[in-house]
Amino acid sequence: MESNLLTVSPSPHIHQEQSIQKIMLDVIIAMLPAFGFSIYVFGLGALLVTLNAVLSAVLFEYLITKYLLKKPPDIMDGSAVVTGMLLAFNVPSNLPWWIVVIGSFVAVGIGKMSFGGLGNNPFNPALVGRVFLLISFPVQMTSWPVPFESRTSITDIVTGATPLAVIKEGLQNGESLTNLMKEVPPHLDFLLGTQPGSLGEISALLLLVGFIYLLIRKVISWHIPVITIGTMFAFAGILWLANPERFIDPLFHILAGGAILGAIFMATDYVTSPMTLKGIVLYSIGIGVITILIRVFGAYPEGMSFAILIMNAFVPLLNKYFKPSRFGEIVKNG
Repeated sequence: MESNLLTVSPSPHIHQEQSIQKIMLDVIIAMLPAFGFSIYVFGLGALLVTLNAVLSAVLFEYLITKYLLKKPPDIMDGSAVVTGMLLAFNVPSNLPWWIVVIGSFVAVGIGKMSFGGLGNNPFNPALVGRVFLLISFPVQMTSWPVPFESRTSITDIVTGATPLAVIKEGLQNGESLTNLMKEVPPHLDFLLGTQPGSLGEISALLLLVGFIYLLIRKVISWHIPVITIGTMFAFAGILWLANPERFIDPLFHILAGGAILGAIFMATDYVTSPMTLKGIVLYSIGIGVITILIRVFGAYPEGMSFAILIMNAFVPLLNKYFKPSRFGEIVKNG
């Protein structure tokens, strides 16, 4: 008589009264403050882009699971909804609907389901979709609506460059950083969310509210976000102290762009982040260093998405090298 007393499956492994549905619901709740503010700032466009991304992500997961993988669809676990929301958080509110659908297809179909579905994907699905769209549709993906300028219309929208893009382009043209800083909003605007950007990255304060909620709910730990942001601050601070007329101050790097969004909601993904503390430390430091390297020396003004995907690729190695002690194993000291 056969008995299946032991089930071996890929991560995530949760040893408590939790479930995938509860975890995904908590993540969605944590994103609601920033989502609500994005609707207030950008208007109907933010709502339509998010609904489009979520519905298309759920639809693609259902169709691929049922007709290609020949498995019972399990769209009620909420993972597709989270993927859709995170994709929407990484794009402009005026992005055409068909580009959003393509992004959802790439995120779910290529970034997730091609590896076998939830728990098997090596890369964060939403970031796979976002980077694909950035490379394929660079003009549409970098035309950022100006906050509060076009809330009543989704066709007649005033767009502008992000502060990071303004500074990067200006420095490449030989302009002074002191003069360029006068052209971008002050640091307080980044904290409150009144500068051009994607849906989910404009208000650092509300993202931090979501971070606190996830910590209280014990959905994530503080290690990855804090170490990632701390590494960015330290690295950018060294460059800034070395040449304040060539490099942006570290606080600007933290508040601008997708640093906080990526560190809290995407770098902490259970499936694509390391399982041990040593692995987490190296993973987080890698994200912080690569992000600043891309922002300062690379072709793109933003580097968080690329940094997370690059470090996602190293997670299997980190998990293999930094293994926890086996149950019953005697650890030798010295």
